[in-house]
Amino acid sequence: MNFLTTLAAFAFALGALVVVHEFGHYLAARLCNVKVLRFSVGFGRVIASRRYGRDNTEWALAAFPLGGYVKMLDEREGDVPAEELPRAFNRQSVYRRIIIVIAGPLANFLLAIFLYWLIFMHGVPGIRPVIGAVTPDSAAAHAQFEAGETIVRIGSDPVTTWQDARWLMLKYAVDRAWVALEVQNERAQINVRQLDMSALTPADLDGNFLRALGFARLQPPLPPVIGRVMPGGAAERGGILAGDEVTAIDSAPLDRWDQVVAAISASPERQLLIEVKRGQTRLQMKILPDAAVENGTRIGRIGVAVRFDENSVKKYMVEMRYSPWDSLVRAGERTWDTARFSLSMLGKMIIGEVSLKNLSGPITIADYAGQSAQIGWISYLAFLALISISLGVLNLLPIPLLDGGHLMYYMLEIVKGSPVSTRIMEIGQNVGMGLLFLLMAFALYNDITRLVNG
Repeated sequence: MNFLTTLAAFAFALGALVVVHEFGHYLAARLCNVKVLRFSVGFGRVIASRRYGRDNTEWALAAFPLGGYVKMLDEREGDVPAEELPRAFNRQSVYRRIIIVIAGPLANFLLAIFLYWLIFMHGVPGIRPVIGAVTPDSAAAHAQFEAGETIVRIGSDPVTTWQDARWLMLKYAVDRAWVALEVQNERAQINVRQLDMSALTPADLDGNFLRALGFARLQPPLPPVIGRVMPGGAAERGGILAGDEVTAIDSAPLDRWDQVVAAISASPERQLLIEVKRGQTRLQMKILPDAAVENGTRIGRIGVAVRFDENSVKKYMVEMRYSPWDSLVRAGERTWDTARFSLSMLGKMIIGEVSLKNLSGPITIADYAGQSAQIGWISYLAFLALISISLGVLNLLPIPLLDGGHLMYYMLEIVKGSPVSTRIMEIGQNVGMGLLFLLMAFALYNDITRLVNG
């Protein structure tokens, strides 16, 4: 069932984002009176097609689904009847061609703004930004952060949830910058802490950079009750059932879920004696945790999730809901910030300040699609918005074959006063194909590495 959910969520996300992107090109072409011959979702052999409209445009579904294209009337791709020459793409002014090309990425950004607008109006649930344990001799400890303090501002930006805090700190972390954090302690006293992020390494950014800085989120005191047992995991093999209450591990008494997680994480492939209470019966089970790699560290997992007790965590939760206008403003700001941050990360990957391990391919994206869909529709819409922004940014890169590559040619055309030669464009296409292949190879390698390492 999880596999089918993941597959369906990924297929819908991919199809929706490709359609939106290509519809941007299509709509701009129609507004510029350019004839559209084909609107294709996917590449390669056409599986199904239908013709519509005054131009008899072919709307097609092709065999290879990772992308799509809009084919316009163009003298470079075949003979064009004399009466239709004014509607050929290559006969348009360079400024019209720029509008048509840039409309695809713009459509992705507008979709992200629309999705964030819906999310902010509905209400964004989150965890209060309360600091838990602070690691001794860490950057957080040197800045004198204390457990129980609530983060209320980072730099000049207000903070309402832990998700906000993580996002804002990440933007400073990639620059290894100092940042001022305003915090409020349990006595309602306000303090300003100066956090030094200069010691962060690319490896830290690959994993949990907040842990590397010495931060931990305050964990609500959840009781150690199993809510879900994952199929095929060590817990299922050992006989643990949903509803079991863990009372001890290796004879050490437990009364909180975080203690269960810590004990299991510290024991990859080392047999544990887990005591549980099932109804009125107490049972002992020998469980061998599976090994996994998380943030470069080998940990143990048995494949269980905690039973969510809403009353236990209610005071740690907050929901932010905004008016339609405020939601639109915040949606625009979130889209702009995410696009700018994505470009910054790409630049830092190129110069080696951020590891290429941060690149994700279709396998990881599919996994995230499935996870977000299972969490709920708000999470799935946020996932769609993020991927839509990523698609828009990727297509604006000055790489031949992408929209950004065409824009680069048109900028050169404006400067030199004539179109770029066919020979130069052919060389650019070969270079662009090689760069995209290399990018995809890195992304797939990262995907496979994540699968192998759990």
